[in-house]
Amino acid sequence: MVDKRFSLLAVLLVTALVLAACPQPTPIEQTMQEGAPQDVAQTDEEAAASPPSMSPMQGGVWVEGSSADATILNPILASDSASFDVLAWFFPSLLGQDPFSGAIVPTAMAESWDVSDDGLVWTFHLRDGVMWSDGEQVTADDFKFTYDAIASDLVETPRKSNLDNIESIEILDSLTIQVTYSEVKCDALNNLGLGWLPRHLYAEDFSDIMDSPLNEAPAISAGEFIFNEWMRDDNTTVLRNDTYWKGAPNMDGWIYKIVPDPGARLAQLQTGELDLIGVQPEQLTTVQLDSNLNLHKFKDDGYSYIGLNQANPENPQPGQDEDGNLIAQDPHPILSDLAVRQAIAHALDYDTIISKVYLGQGYQIASNVLPAVEWAHDPSLQPYAFDTELAAQILEDAGWSDSDEDGVRECNGCATAEEGATLTIRLQTNAGNTTREDLGALVQDQLNSIGFDIQFEAIEFGTLVGELLGQTFDIVILGWTGLGTDPNDDSFWHSKFDTPGSGFNFVSYQNPRIDELLEQGVSVPGCAPADRAPFYTEIQQIIHDDIPYVFVTGSIGNTGYSKKFAGVNPGVWSFYHNIETWALAP
Repeated sequence: MVDKRFSLLAVLLVTALVLAACPQPTPIEQTMQEGAPQDVAQTDEEAAASPPSMSPMQGGVWVEGSSADATILNPILASDSASFDVLAWFFPSLLGQDPFSGAIVPTAMAESWDVSDDGLVWTFHLRDGVMWSDGEQVTADDFKFTYDAIASDLVETPRKSNLDNIESIEILDSLTIQVTYSEVKCDALNNLGLGWLPRHLYAEDFSDIMDSPLNEAPAISAGEFIFNEWMRDDNTTVLRNDTYWKGAPNMDGWIYKIVPDPGARLAQLQTGELDLIGVQPEQLTTVQLDSNLNLHKFKDDGYSYIGLNQANPENPQPGQDEDGNLIAQDPHPILSDLAVRQAIAHALDYDTIISKVYLGQGYQIASNVLPAVEWAHDPSLQPYAFDTELAAQILEDAGWSDSDEDGVRECNGCATAEEGATLTIRLQTNAGNTTREDLGALVQDQLNSIGFDIQFEAIEFGTLVGELLGQTFDIVILGWTGLGTDPNDDSFWHSKFDTPGSGFNFVSYQNPRIDELLEQGVSVPGCAPADRAPFYTEIQQIIHDDIPYVFVTGSIGNTGYSKKFAGVNPGVWSFYHNIETWALAP
């Protein structure tokens, strides 16, 4: 018997290749966002996105290329961007986001909301008539079920922090949700943006969520597309959802194709096998000179960093006990020494890294709040200067010396390691990202030049995520993106998110003052930016001084995409925000 899903996939792939082989006359779009993303005018994008004068052409398939596959298709269990790239098509969310400003807007399930005078009670009025693809209506029950599932002890999820300070979630009626907070939380709306699970497909007690087959094959959708098939490490295909509440997309489907090698991704973009890729810095010129491609270039809301695990990777422990008391960490034998972290920060040649590795597609940053969040960013804080002599002296003064002159320093009276232990550290990143691989090689050379013994390896992304969340690594090259317009990033720094197996504070950073400031920064009465800013100024200074991360560069995003469809209007905060209106170019 012929597998109908496989046949459909073949049809979609052939359709995509045939259509992509036909050059499209749309002009190249090159949009560089020079200022803060939320302040940039969109004149060029609007011009590029003018809809066809005739009725939109139906059909066609969009194929996105990715270096890494999804790991799970459940919005409350996923922790990686590849998974969210796929699952975002299926699960409705409470809140929308302006694709150009990043502001929260009523374009998703909540069409309006009210806030009590004390800022503690938020009442959301839901859109009527939004349906799951099996004919069931999306209601407030789905929202409450999803967030109750996150709270359940039966569900292991990295999204526990989304429930911070939520006192209760009540259903006033099928289209009205009331969320009450125990205290003011200035970034509260950001925690209510997860996709909703369809309650009617799960056990009431959440006992089936962790092992549900729906985690790999979502049965229904309330989004633009419906799940069709996931062939791990190869592709995921989705089909048009004819019941989508904004109107069924014009295209037949969308494919998420795994192409680990960046050179192969670029080649397939040029031949039309792929329609969208993230462009590596060394590939920019090729994309810019290809008349069949567009380039979307923008200052991203993210940064690249080197994370330094301050706890012993052989003995991961949570940062707090059940009562919220700090748990003393078994320290990393090398990286728990501030002097070692200072030496690393001074040993890196950031100008060379940005110029040669990122090909100028970046800018040095000093701490965790990006310039895009202008009201909270501290421009007076200076990044660490490249100074190998200072770095070497710091190590020498801290008891790390090369007594046998073999090029690798040993502990001779150092504070944290055993006497005679070498300055050997494992450095990891994800394979397939040539920028990070090149950075890893350069970091290895630069640190080894002052007496480190850096063991660098690039490993499969899913394996790397497992080591990060499990806190079994030493040093990692990674990046955060999608940080949004609020400076609260407590999930990276607060000790309560130092939770082996799920927490994003996987560097095991502990600082009671940081915990206090993070809590105060989101609980300012009235939430006025001017009143919140001083907390984030101090946070940036402490993070800068403690060096849980070495901040390498602020991100500049580059997306190359085909001209197959008209109406493509990429925003800083969302490329696909209007995909249901795209139509085959005439």
